[in-house]
Amino acid sequence: MLRLNKYIATNLGVSRREADELIAAGKVLVNNKPAIIGTRVEDGDEVIVAGKKIAEEKLIYLALNKPVNYVCSRKRQGDTPTMYELLPEKYQSLKSVGRLDKNSSGLILLTNDGDFAYQMTHPKFIKTKIYEVLLDRPLEPFHQQMVGDFGIDLPDGRSKLGLERLDDGRAFWRVTMSEGRNRQIRRTFEAVGYKVKKLHRTDFGPYHLDGLESGQFVEIRKVNS
Repeated sequence: MLRLNKYIATNLGVSRREADELIAAGKVLVNNKPAIIGTRVEDGDEVIVAGKKIAEEKLIYLALNKPVNYVCSRKRQGDTPTMYELLPEKYQSLKSVGRLDKNSSGLILLTNDGDFAYQMTHPKFIKTKIYEVLLDRPLEPFHQQMVGDFGIDLPDGRSKLGLERLDDGRAFWRVTMSEGRNRQIRRTFEAVGYKVKKLHRTDFGPYHLDGLESGQFVEIRKVNS
């Protein structure tokens, strides 16, 4: 037997919290009876959400190496294409797990498993993300210490990044973080006088690009972590 909120999350692409809200609002029937939070379902049960019967759906997990100049939204922003234009029609309904801005590239996960997306993105579930970052000039040791050891105060809170130098010129860095605030890496370096020329995500939690070429995608297995 499976908890109803997990069943709804899995098959509607929402989080368990959102599924519980639907149940609490009286929008869910199980075998034509109003459901309550904590209800369990088994094979053969009929589940109706907001008047629509839901059927079990194959869970899909996709890794995409997003190129620069693509947005993560479903709709184009002016002439800027969306990353969904890189995917076949059968993947068009998948939801992105987090985002990368237009000028950033690298690993994006997509799925129809709402519970998985929630666990990968909610702040209470710490997921390490790793980026390759190229700055417009060498990072001074003092600024490295500020960013990596003390943290930088931004309008939405302090930002501290893990830094590992990738070149002798001190402009190319591997950046590690566990938060996901909007443009956090770019804003952190801008606060101490640097511009990010390249930002490329290689890792998101237990998932890695693993040689995936720019613009290419592959179905992956869910990793329990």
